[in-house]
Amino acid sequence: MTTQRTPLMAGNWKMNLDHLQAIAFVQKLSWTLKDAKHDFSQVEVAVFPPFTDLRSVQTLVDADKLKIAYGAQDLSQHDSGAYTGEVSGQFLKALACEYVIIGHSERRTLHGETDEVVAAKVRAAVKHDVVPVLCVGETAEDLEQHGAAAIPVAQVRAALEGLADLDRLVIAYEPVWAIGSGQAATPAQAQAVCRAIRDELAKLHGAEVAEATRILYGGSVKSDNIVGFMSEPDVDGALIGGASLKVDEFASIARYRSHVGA
Repeated sequence: MTTQRTPLMAGNWKMNLDHLQAIAFVQKLSWTLKDAKHDFSQVEVAVFPPFTDLRSVQTLVDADKLKIAYGAQDLSQHDSGAYTGEVSGQFLKALACEYVIIGHSERRTLHGETDEVVAAKVRAAVKHDVVPVLCVGETAEDLEQHGAAAIPVAQVRAALEGLADLDRLVIAYEPVWAIGSGQAATPAQAQAVCRAIRDELAKLHGAEVAEATRILYGGSVKSDNIVGFMSEPDVDGALIGGASLKVDEFASIARYRSHVGA
């Protein structure tokens, strides 16, 4: 029997919105979803603000008992020490972060993060009980040379091989060629790669872990294409960039089931 996986709609704000803007945004998002009678037990909604916003978001969520989850956009592979500018998983846990994005394509390409660094960060997140949102994906050149699934599967293997504790994990497949381009992968393309990732998880950590792990699609996700992705059996949500900065659009994505009357 296939495990029921609660869809996750994750909004990666990247380097946008200061802490005051974050408070206003999360309040409005919560009100919008509440007015629409959104059921968070059926579709989870999470935001990933910049580090400087996290304490403000935590205070708001706690004070108003909001059902929106939140996480960080990165973490250090180190627990503490002389690492200027780094943020420890221990600090994120102290802010009650549920999630942390690891290995986003922008970190890999702009900051030179290797598979080894990504693997170390996954272990740091697991150590501090923060759920890793592991990002994997191929460039246009990778796609042409190796096909769609080869690089993402290899990145999953490099990040997770030998890791014992995988009770909680999210993987985000983000084809680099689709991010911010306005040209998303087709639902069939996303499904094929997500299925290959799940098969690799089964090889590494067994069928039970593979079936329980949520795999998201990321790359030019919008309210007018989310239903197609969510109709695929191995796509369990979305990692959303630009569209997550617009309250109505992000709320509409989260409420994708209402688009088809489901």
